[in-house]
Amino acid sequence: MQSEKNQQTRHFDMPIKLKPARAWRTYQGGSRIDALHGAEKPEDSNFPEEWIISTVAANNPGREEFAGEGLSISEDGESTLADLIRSDPAGSLGEKHVNKFGASTGVLVKLLDAAERLAIQVHPDKASALRLFGSKYGKTECWYILPAGSSNKADTPCIYMGFKPGISKDKWRKLFDRQDINGMLDCLHRIEVSPGETYLVESGVPHAIGPGCFLVEIQEPTDFTLRVEKTTISGRTIPDERCHLGAGFEEMLSCFKYEGLTCMQTLDRWRIKPLVIEESEGVKYIEAVGHKDTPCFRMTVLTVGQGRSFKVPPEDIFSGLYILEGQGKLFAGREGSEPIFLKPGDQFFIPAGMGGFSIKGTAREAMKLMRFFGPDIR
Repeated sequence: MQSEKNQQTRHFDMPIKLKPARAWRTYQGGSRIDALHGAEKPEDSNFPEEWIISTVAANNPGREEFAGEGLSISEDGESTLADLIRSDPAGSLGEKHVNKFGASTGVLVKLLDAAERLAIQVHPDKASALRLFGSKYGKTECWYILPAGSSNKADTPCIYMGFKPGISKDKWRKLFDRQDINGMLDCLHRIEVSPGETYLVESGVPHAIGPGCFLVEIQEPTDFTLRVEKTTISGRTIPDERCHLGAGFEEMLSCFKYEGLTCMQTLDRWRIKPLVIEESEGVKYIEAVGHKDTPCFRMTVLTVGQGRSFKVPPEDIFSGLYILEGQGKLFAGREGSEPIFLKPGDQFFIPAGMGGFSIKGTAREAMKLMRFFGPDIR
């Protein structure tokens, strides 16, 4: 058996490939995730999300027998990502990150494919999460919209986001007590979305993802979702405990931020304009959301053209990598190391101690990759 030191060297000077981790949810979807992984018969089910670089288990009351669902596991099946990080926090996450946030990535990423509208919901901010659930993280999140492909799940994918002017806590409570779903939906802005758009959803902002949406979600590392609908679109009854997660309905209603904005004000505040980091022949690297927008996380999108290469310099920070389109190779680690073949659906944890790496596309097709970062360490 290898010594602990040798195991750390093996793990933290090379990318760590992770198995796809699916999580059970109350809504239906997931066929486009199946298709991305090359499934012969993609199907929608109650596993509509793939969790990426996850050190967080899904919070599903009533499914306690599936403890650990949603946690990322190394490709060899020997360790969870959380255990690997705990074995050497500085080598995996970077000293500056550990000094500020400890042995936690501070981030969770999901691929989300909605065949039906999700429940109207809200997430607690840090103060409420600490008070109600004993967590130092709330759940601010961000959505990067992916192409819907040939899906017929909706004519035009949409999201519901933010209160319209004039919505008070008293009015919202009355609609909730009556379970007037159409009335509650009418309190939110319905926004049609297009591929490449990015929306920041801060904790406290009411929202729902519409049918037909396919997106990448980056968020604080919790699974605190407070729902105001007691029945799903498909008719599933949601127990009260699953709606308020034990906090009680009054505390749940207090987690909403009752700030009314016009639709234009909502878009100006929460739709993020991408920042071009680098653009050259055959390569485009953009920041979809950055620490300028929120201290909670950062997400970039890299497109590498046919036969092109992109070099990432050494950084004392960790990141996650997910391949959305195309095939290619990743070059990293010790001199003479074999390149790692990349294909759609592959995901990797990139340790802080690994150093720089490069991506090269094949001669036949372009690649599209997502790269994810934790909270601001400045």
